[in-house]
Amino acid sequence: MRAEDGPGGPADHDLPDAALRVLTEKTPLPAELHLEQLGTYGAIDRDPRMRVVSVAYMVLAPDLPDPHTGRDTAEAAWVPWTALGHGDGSRERHELAFDHARVLGDAVERARSKLEYTALAAAFLPPTFTVSALRGVYEAVWGRTLHAANFHRKIQATPGFVEDTGELAERGGAGGGRRARLYRAGGAALLHPPLLRGSQ
Repeated sequence: MRAEDGPGGPADHDLPDAALRVLTEKTPLPAELHLEQLGTYGAIDRDPRMRVVSVAYMVLAPDLPDPHTGRDTAEAAWVPWTALGHGDGSRERHELAFDHARVLGDAVERARSKLEYTALAAAFLPPTFTVSALRGVYEAVWGRTLHAANFHRKIQATPGFVEDTGELAERGGAGGGRRARLYRAGGAALLHPPLLRGSQ
């Protein structure tokens, strides 16, 4: 039996450090990122060659640079999660080894849940943004279209999530409509009440 921290990675570091080391070999990491342990995977038959136990981590970060090849990696590229069998937005499909589709599915669900209970979505936007841009982050992660007015109302009713800058966007919406108000992150880490997927 062996434990691994990533594709072919030996468990010779503390687990969070090992996860970052393996990822850093694939792509430069931005200063601002969120790393958390996703889960431990150790089904007896997950690798037909031998018993393998993996501790999976997920990183959430905006504007990741292009990946590059590293140890045991002939090529590397970012692939939309919808192209990996967990969404409907892409015709292209990529096969995942072993039980990695399950690991990916767990990561997608964790990311979706994070947006329900935390203010993490604002980290994927510039310092000032419109509510429609914030809604776009939720729609991309949740994989569905949200009701614009309902979303706007719930954002406004969530203390500390966003705050009005008093400024307007430089351009109006599609069709030359009026300019939208600009907001910034309000400083809250957790959302009370949460933005539950089923209520949007």
